[in-house]
Amino acid sequence: MPQLEPVLAPKRCGLLKAAAIALLAASLGLAAGSSSEPSPVIKLIAFGDSLTAGFGLPSGDAFPAVLEKTLRNEGYNVIITNAGVSAETASGGLARLDWTIGDGADGAILELGGNDMLRGVNPEVTEAALDAIMAKFHARGIKVLIAGMRATQNFGREYKARFDAIYPELAKKYASPLYPFFLEGVAQDPALKQKDGIHPNKAGVARIVENILPTVRAFLDEIGVRATSQQPSSR
Repeated sequence: MPQLEPVLAPKRCGLLKAAAIALLAASLGLAAGSSSEPSPVIKLIAFGDSLTAGFGLPSGDAFPAVLEKTLRNEGYNVIITNAGVSAETASGGLARLDWTIGDGADGAILELGGNDMLRGVNPEVTEAALDAIMAKFHARGIKVLIAGMRATQNFGREYKARFDAIYPELAKKYASPLYPFFLEGVAQDPALKQKDGIHPNKAGVARIVENILPTVRAFLDEIGVRATSQQPSSR
């Protein structure tokens, strides 16, 4: 038996060495993992009317849901609350804003004013309500991406000029990013709208998201949000 000791000793040392290496590798792996903490969830509020709410569509096909899914596929850890209410005017949005914000958010997409225009509301009234909404978001430290609307010619050139100017003026006043026309690429295409000729269908929402996406990415960058990892798109 004693003559076997020289054979077993090196073997035991080799096993101990291998175990030490494995333990070191495991500890290094844990250290590496701890240095890449998961990114915090970013909360956005999509605050608007029926165009945000997803009138006539399943909830999963509404603008906030499609935008959230698209951003998540790109690696953004984001949750977008659908705070759209059909038939909402800018003044109606102002009336419900405080309880809609709740505990707050990291950012908001403001899409209101279309119903004001369709009803011929004085642009000064619309602008005052949107201005007050922007001021409330600003006071809460919530950055806002303004999704603008454009008036039809129904109420004349003067009305259209005054209404269309509301959104760039507010964007300038609050130093907020502006997406000039929420329905860009959709408003004049019947194939992208529902039978009412106003609200986008599923394909229309997809087009809206596709068009606004670069502006949303820039907005997220502005509030310090980065995509953490590229995920395969399911679109």
